Amino acid sequence: MDLITLSDLLVDMFPAEIGRRLADVSAFYPKPGGASANVAVAAQRLGVETAFIGKVGDDAFGHHLIDVMRGEGVETRGIRLDGEARTTMAVIALPTEHDAEFVFYRNPGADQRLLPEELDRELLATGRALHVGSLSLTDEPSRSAAFEAVRLGKASGALISFDTNYRPSLWQSPAAALAQYHALIPQVDVLKVNEVELEMLVSGRWSAAGGELTIAEAAGELLARGPSLVVVTLGRQGSYFRSAAGGEAVPGFQVATVDAVGCGDAFVAGVLAQLLTTNDWREQLSTERLREVLRYANAVGALTATKRGAIPAMPTAAEVDAFLAGSSPQSRFDTRS
Repeated sequence: MDLITLSDLLVDMFPAEIGRRLADVSAFYPKPGGASANVAVAAQRLGVETAFIGKVGDDAFGHHLIDVMRGEGVETRGIRLDGEARTTMAVIALPTEHDAEFVFYRNPGADQRLLPEELDRELLATGRALHVGSLSLTDEPSRSAAFEAVRLGKASGALISFDTNYRPSLWQSPAAALAQYHALIPQVDVLKVNEVELEMLVSGRWSAAGGELTIAEAAGELLARGPSLVVVTLGRQGSYFRSAAGGEAVPGFQVATVDAVGCGDAFVAGVLAQLLTTNDWREQLSTERLREVLRYANAVGALTATKRGAIPAMPTAAEVDAFLAGSSPQSRFDTRS
């Protein structure tokens, strides 16, 4: 198995219209989603053999989501059904096409109830890479399951990937989230953060608006905590990488954005798909190669923004190749690097 993802598989309730706050949306439509599930589907469409580990309710939505994953070619043997908790739901509003508001219905949700003993250990032993989403860290027992999966993945020599994906409403406090991030990051090989999360992780000493650190210094601090690669998504501007070989900003692509939900997950899938093109991902951490990796990942994220929904919007490898063949990235931007 090339890639195993673990965390949330849920129902995204997308708004009927863009440009309204959550309380003003007229109707919502269910779409399959969940950050780690998005990564699994996106990577599968990019030609990576993937599997998903997580938990859904033994209800209509849960069974539908499993069917969706199977229909995408994702291995589902690691998905468990919960007869006591419902499938988690995220209600989404899009005040603009670039900004989303989320309310999670999770009290608790089935995804929070994955037990360490429910992990498919045989499956985890086969994975070349394991990607973990942060929603698995918010509560027990899924938190312990996530850390156990990472332990098993590392024992088998897998690349460990982690997306901080901070959702404030799911944590008791920012400090609670940071405590779990700090515990996991030293065990991670590839760390993905966005601008808000980078600012959190360096205690506000960097921000997009200014600060005492450059983006290179902020990402370098995270690199020093254990990862081999830190990638920072910068929205429409593109992304930034930092490895032991150095760091660089990689411009994004100008597209007609429909909605940006799932773009970060698509970006992660693009990074991992590229790193897994060789037997040893560590061979691909040169500045020259990472520039190519992030250009590809930026394209995957950009294409996802051109369609509604998360999983329904993920592009195929052929679509990404055609896009890259006919597109040029936007001009370079000031990353204070």
